[in-house]
Amino acid sequence: MVHVTRIVIIGGGPGGYEAALVAAQLGAEVTVVDRDGLGGSAVLTDCVPSKTLIATAEVMTTFDSSYDELGITIADCTQASSRVLSVDLGKVNRRVKRLAIAQSHDITQSVTRAGVTILRGKGRLGAGGQHVDGSREVIVEHEDGTTESLRADAVLIATGCHPRELPDAQPDGERILTWTQVYDLEELPRELIVVGSGVTGAEFAGAYQALGSDVTLVSSRDRVLPGEDPDAAEVLEGVFRRRGMNVLSRSRAVSVKRISARTEGAQGPSSPEAGEEGWVGDRVEATLADGTVITGTHCLMAVGSIPNTSDMGLEEAGVKLNDWGQIQVDRVSRTSAPGVYAAGDCTGVFMLASVAAMQGRIAMYHALGDAVQPLNLKTVASNVFTDPEIATVGYTAADVSCGKMDAVEVKLPLRGNPRAKMQGIRDGFVKLFCRPGTGIVVGGVVVAPRASELIHSISLAVDNNLTVEQVASAFTVYPSVSGSTAEAARQLHIRKREIPDS
Repeated sequence: MVHVTRIVIIGGGPGGYEAALVAAQLGAEVTVVDRDGLGGSAVLTDCVPSKTLIATAEVMTTFDSSYDELGITIADCTQASSRVLSVDLGKVNRRVKRLAIAQSHDITQSVTRAGVTILRGKGRLGAGGQHVDGSREVIVEHEDGTTESLRADAVLIATGCHPRELPDAQPDGERILTWTQVYDLEELPRELIVVGSGVTGAEFAGAYQALGSDVTLVSSRDRVLPGEDPDAAEVLEGVFRRRGMNVLSRSRAVSVKRISARTEGAQGPSSPEAGEEGWVGDRVEATLADGTVITGTHCLMAVGSIPNTSDMGLEEAGVKLNDWGQIQVDRVSRTSAPGVYAAGDCTGVFMLASVAAMQGRIAMYHALGDAVQPLNLKTVASNVFTDPEIATVGYTAADVSCGKMDAVEVKLPLRGNPRAKMQGIRDGFVKLFCRPGTGIVVGGVVVAPRASELIHSISLAVDNNLTVEQVASAFTVYPSVSGSTAEAARQLHIRKREIPDS
């Protein structure tokens, strides 16, 4: 067995920098090759920025609901509308960028303190393949155009992904935008079209609606969030519609283009504000597959992502890619090429920062001969940062319906929870899945404000094979939203007997 001492990591996102920290702690000589800044898209253009934007949207939503539900008023308010707050989007976006850069700087300092060498540039595998001593060559193209050759006993590819673009809906960074470009906006889009109803589309649609935009959400499927729990998606879509969002189901956008149009006499939300008759300005026009044309001031394209795996010499080095260009890996992050590992969105395993980080750490444990536990996706907790949030862990309703997991389910609406009543929470539920007979908790869904925090107790239960009796017997605070988790477990204590153990 070759003794691994030199590690080269291509990509500085969560999979890359977490792997670097582990490898350095285990005594390896570690080099990270990164082009955009440590933290990757998760910190610079995706997770951290979007959730920072959503934090402002949450305040707006909380105030709106408090204004109506909890009796809060502002003195001397003469506005006819119930919305008495407004957002300075330029200021919000400057804060978003500032926090993202600060987070990237903190990560860089942490990695540097650990003794890791950071090279700015683009990395790719050398064409020579594996050397006699088992090492690999990595070619680094520096920002100044020079190149450098590194030798590594193990290489980790953690290059992430970038937004998918449609041929007839090319982003321009001003009116037609990807999720990496929205943070350059100085003014709130008056009428925003969001194309794509997956996690990214739903999060941005909900956030901008809360900030004050008129939002149209174009969904090619029969419901928003087609990959999430159906009951949860139904709740969220109902909330979207109730708050005034125009949700177009079974509608596929085939083109989006910028137009300049005279709006005199225009009808509906495309009309200018009062006193602006004859106004001429930039707008966007989205054409759907059925010929329907919708217009707005801006369009956000959220139609998936493309892995950053091209022009890296991967296939020449024996690294297998699937039809979408994602790197194929096993549960310890190995690729098909000896000595080459991969982690994060470029693998398409489960596109979460937490999973990328775990893949990176597992890769280093394995490469450096440390104890390693293979990746178990059935213990991964995930969250959709809409309002309400949707948090899930373990086996799902789809797994149960297709026979992948034999389980009993209880869904407990939050409208009966005393704390939810006090806070004016009308939408949401707690859902638990357990094995019939044994009562072992195998999955759960929480739809609620701050569901990302509430899912943790269910995650612990799934990860440790706890029974519904153990969950139910743990004390909960009264009143608390988390009390619904214990109550659902108590109801499953009875329900688990209704179906004989298979």
